[in-house]
Amino acid sequence: MEQLIISLVSGAVGGNVVGKLLKNLDLGVLGNSIAGIVGGGIGQQLMGMGGADMGGGIVGSIASGGVGGAVLMAVIGAVKKAMAK
Repeated sequence: MEQLIISLVSGAVGGNVVGKLLKNLDLGVLGNSIAGIVGGGIGQQLMGMGGADMGGGIVGSIASGGVGGAVLMAVIGAVKKAMAK
């Protein structure tokens, strides 16, 4: 359970970091956080299903959550930008 919580928090951080780095895809703090949390949960599940061992426990949860959150936030930001045109 704690690994999932770590992944969700890491996802929120990852989403906000990408939002600040890629200003054109930024969804705002709340949007970046929500997209990151969802992406962090998805990233944790995918890494678990894939059997990827990213250093085990906490390190793996941080990595999968952060990457998942960052990727999903960037995808949602790109879709939102494309739909605005």
